[in-house]
Amino acid sequence: MKRIVATGTFDILHPGHIYYLEESRKLGDELHVIIARDENVRHKPKPVIPEQQRLRMVQSLKPVDYARLGSTTDIFEPIREIQPDIITLGFNQFFNEEKLKCDLEENGISAEVVRIEGYSGEGFCSSRNIMKQILIRRCKELQDDSTD
Repeated sequence: MKRIVATGTFDILHPGHIYYLEESRKLGDELHVIIARDENVRHKPKPVIPEQQRLRMVQSLKPVDYARLGSTTDIFEPIREIQPDIITLGFNQFFNEEKLKCDLEENGISAEVVRIEGYSGEGFCSSRNIMKQILIRRCKELQDDSTD
């Protein structure tokens, strides 16, 4: 059985997330998804959606066999427990693939690292862009309401 691990924050789910998980799932028999803990997200703004809700949403997605929150102290802990054959990275995830491979090896994990291409479909494909559009549209509505 070939186990795949996909990781991410998954704040405000969008088609890009679904594509990433579908493409990851195609690489094996089981897709395990590790959701970033609120306190561990440092490379971008803190998530809007609390971690337990993000976990629940990811668990409900069709391509996902298992989903769990990551460790607050050791990012490799759940990966050691799962023992995946492949770890997938989204096209815009900040990991340096070569460094990650070395870190995995140092942690006794022999998994292939595969970067999934970006989603090329239409629509909102970025949590940040979705939030930006919400702000733009709601601010415009508020301005329009105040001039009435």
